[in-house]
Amino acid sequence: MQTQDGMNYAPKGKPAPVCEEGAFPFAAIGLDHGHIFGMCNGLIEAGGQLKWVYDPDPAKVDKFVQTYPGVKAARSEQEVLQDPEVKLVAGAAITSERCALGMRVMSHGKDYFTDKAPFTTLEQLEQARQKAAETGLKYAVYYSERVHVESAVYAGQLIERGAIGRVLQVSGYGPHRINVPSRPDWFFNREQFGGILCDIGSHQCEQFLFYTGSKDAKVVNSQVANYNHKQFPTFEDFGDCNMVGDNGSTGYFRVDWFTPNGLSTWGDGRTIILGTDGYIELRKYVDIAREKSGGHVYLVNQEGEYYFDVKGKIGYPFFGELIMDCLNRTEIAMTQEHAFKAAELCLVAQRDAKLIEGV
Repeated sequence: MQTQDGMNYAPKGKPAPVCEEGAFPFAAIGLDHGHIFGMCNGLIEAGGQLKWVYDPDPAKVDKFVQTYPGVKAARSEQEVLQDPEVKLVAGAAITSERCALGMRVMSHGKDYFTDKAPFTTLEQLEQARQKAAETGLKYAVYYSERVHVESAVYAGQLIERGAIGRVLQVSGYGPHRINVPSRPDWFFNREQFGGILCDIGSHQCEQFLFYTGSKDAKVVNSQVANYNHKQFPTFEDFGDCNMVGDNGSTGYFRVDWFTPNGLSTWGDGRTIILGTDGYIELRKYVDIAREKSGGHVYLVNQEGEYYFDVKGKIGYPFFGELIMDCLNRTEIAMTQEHAFKAAELCLVAQRDAKLIEGV
């Protein structure tokens, strides 16, 4: 279920349940972005049971139920939140509404798993930080470009094994196909989607922190532009950013909405990770003019040059780890601090971005 524009990017892996059947009922609320399918796929493959779905739009619910025939369509959000069996609610609401949904979910004693970007303002982030601290519940985030991409997962494993030494720099490239007719109105309204660095830049901030092992970072500079979509005055179709981590590592990323129609998939996402003893390049979704599938990992270190085709071989451990974290109250999949710090970085980059003039 991977469309040309990426709206329904929903990877499927091999089922690898981490718990007994019935141990982890969860629900879906808010179907505004197709990422909800990837979020649910991952949880189901890890042993979760999708019990409920709710969205005020019946058409979205009908499509969802067709994909997951066993799910029950709720008559209201409250019907889901008041079910004591539901342990976690996954949501892909309009970006500006994701925090408010999370507050309602956590107020009912349930963990929350939201699509990225998790917030559109720093005030929302602070609200979520306070709620997580007060309740001990999780405000988990679907940073899919790392946790739901096998090449990205494998890169983390290589780094952990010392394949390239200490990581010094991460460069990330996140081009996307815009396909204007397929996008809802909110997608082009900055107050609702948060800006390009907040939106798709959130993936890049999270990857920088993860691969470098940084606990904190500073945005050195950032910039945005609307080069080619003037019919949407508050939209941004280009952005980039430089960061420095608290361990001295550096990061650069570029995000844009200029994937040409000739590309066989929705975006040629790449990551280059430089270490003291080598480097890794990820060609996540395509190896242009060579291989239309994703999962390409290139490694060069002191021993030689290597290529790994990891498609279908690595899996997506994040989802099983998240389920077990919810059941055991641990932080193996991703710490709350890390999820919030990645969100903070993309929000600061967006807030402080210079508007490129003369475009």
